[in-house]
Amino acid sequence: MRIWDLHCHMSGVPGLTPEERLKALLVYADRMGIERLCVYMGLKWSQDPSPADLVQQNNEVLRAIAKSPDRAFGFVYLSAKHPEESLAELERCVANGPMVGVKLWVAERCNVAAIDSIIRRAAELKAVIFQHTWFKTTANYPGESTPDELVALAKRFPDVPIICGHTGGTWELGIRAIRAQTNLYADLAGSDPTAGFTEMAVRELGAERVIYGSDCGGRSFASQLAKVHGAQISDTDKQKIFCDNLRGLMLPILQAKGIKA
Repeated sequence: MRIWDLHCHMSGVPGLTPEERLKALLVYADRMGIERLCVYMGLKWSQDPSPADLVQQNNEVLRAIAKSPDRAFGFVYLSAKHPEESLAELERCVANGPMVGVKLWVAERCNVAAIDSIIRRAAELKAVIFQHTWFKTTANYPGESTPDELVALAKRFPDVPIICGHTGGTWELGIRAIRAQTNLYADLAGSDPTAGFTEMAVRELGAERVIYGSDCGGRSFASQLAKVHGAQISDTDKQKIFCDNLRGLMLPILQAKGIKA
């Protein structure tokens, strides 16, 4: 099967430079049969990045993917806490650069009005939009979004596909939260490889709205691949989850940039 990994980081990976860390990731990806990686955020993150920090982290990703453009896609790291600076980064890295997606993390909740200009411009550029979400039993970080808050955003942009990062971590709740909002996709990455996650996502959302990701280097490729390989679903649905769904979301921007996929 073709496998594209939606959710990759360079943190927790051996190497002193972005180039060395991506090279190390690709060694493991080759071992596991993973064709392409989507990479975002740099070598060291903060939960509340300044505009200068966003630029630095995006520069590190740009350095990494420049060495392996046929294997790694870059997503620009943005923050709704700094909308004007984020729009500038979106122009620099996506409109005028090689990146093909947007990563939003925890500095500001995703249902705030300030995020709308970012979503609107990303949609114009056909960039894939990925929003981290979590339902934490110990309470979310300040500014950390839940799937419910992502649904509120998705309702304002019903024609824009958005990926629900981690499917809220507590995936039984996350799947139910996004079920009725059909422009939202479930990211399988990051949680333990518990039996039933993928099966429930396929049953409740349809295989077309489920996407494989690993959250490496915080998680291993093997443990996250197991969620799909071991799922009691058809091989056709596994191929959709492993590659076809993500590739379909990315094709418009890849074609616009002349990137073969």
